[in-house]
Amino acid sequence: MKSRIVPIAFPNRDDEFDRQIEQLGRTFGGEAEFLPEIPIGAPVPEGADAVVIPQLLGDAYRCVTELADLRVPIIIITSEFGTRSMWDWEIIEFLRQNGVRTLAPYSEEQARLILRAVRTRSRMRGGVFLMYQDNPGEGRQASIFKRFWWWEESCRSELEQRLGVRVVYRSYGELGKRLAEIDDAAAIEEWKRWNYPASGLSQRAPASAAKLYLAVRADLSEFGDDVLGVGINCLNESHFAETTPCAAWSILFEETGIMWACEADIVSLATKYMIYKSLEVPIVMTNIYPFLMGMAALKHEKIPSFPEIVDNPDDHVLVAHCGYFALMPRSFASKWTLRPSVLEIVHQDSNMMDARFPIGPVTFAKLDPHFRKLFVTEGSLKGYVQYSGSDCRNGGVIEVADGHALMRRAYSHHKCLMTGHTARDLQHVADVFALDLDPV
Repeated sequence: MKSRIVPIAFPNRDDEFDRQIEQLGRTFGGEAEFLPEIPIGAPVPEGADAVVIPQLLGDAYRCVTELADLRVPIIIITSEFGTRSMWDWEIIEFLRQNGVRTLAPYSEEQARLILRAVRTRSRMRGGVFLMYQDNPGEGRQASIFKRFWWWEESCRSELEQRLGVRVVYRSYGELGKRLAEIDDAAAIEEWKRWNYPASGLSQRAPASAAKLYLAVRADLSEFGDDVLGVGINCLNESHFAETTPCAAWSILFEETGIMWACEADIVSLATKYMIYKSLEVPIVMTNIYPFLMGMAALKHEKIPSFPEIVDNPDDHVLVAHCGYFALMPRSFASKWTLRPSVLEIVHQDSNMMDARFPIGPVTFAKLDPHFRKLFVTEGSLKGYVQYSGSDCRNGGVIEVADGHALMRRAYSHHKCLMTGHTARDLQHVADVFALDLDPV
């Protein structure tokens, strides 16, 4: 969907304003719909994602109050090249020092990113995360799961207050009962349609995976286009179903663009949605096991040691989730095969994908517990390691700039991981969402 952008005119606007509006339409017509202009101080029409200033004049020094009163992002694109003008620095800095945050791209690609991000910001306001769970923390491995922030009422309250996303909960137990009512033959036909490469799955696994997908799709129809992401308390309450949702989340994303939350982690889901819809880069959620954690990390994954690293071992992190690298849609992966889940706490008919990102630059990111900061650190995916009989059948090894800083500053064991070095781009996303970037 295109962003809806309202041009704002200062009192002394002239023909340059009209020429720039025409140029914006030619340059960014694929990303944005430019609505009729309004004068500075006029109400912004409902449904607008942002305002754009196509002509920046000295009037701005006398319109700080009017600009500060705007409740949508302010984009400054004043050159014919889809960027800020060479002469905008003084006004931009004056506005910043007076509490007015602006988005002033200095490349055309940055402008396109910002236009996607402001649309994502609006989409999240009023959007829904649909989560399936009953009694979080009371199921399996309760001593671990009881401590997670994303299950607290305060967490979902702050998510709605800060980012506008509403969390709707449904019973996982009831969902599990409905899976048993779905016809096996219909489920197998659905599975065949996916045409997923698979190895070693139990005889019941394909039908179980497809049934979960069909049941969730039926629930989604109640919400129209409001659902942005889905999740299930799939480990802690795994007794409610004969499968994990991994394959179902993959096909759901491929067909609808709806994002997924492992373990019903709404903080990771908000991070992934915000970043993917703004940057359009492959992104997953995984667990981090810093080498500096030693046996506390190794015992959890049931592995004897970290892989041997000669140079800077303290700056390395093992990443793995549910036995493999990460829950990943097929379109994100350089290699992808659906396999049986290896965790003891899930049903034998469960599934998980053995998937890989390409070797090379990657970036970790995560929203903080109060949705005010965005943790970011860049790294390099060096390769993959396999531990037979463990809970890490195929994990990734990532080198970061400072492993000790990561240990001190990381918000969670769950981290969102994307391909490429994206810290600079994430600064623009943070600006759109009024977040403080927290780089490591």
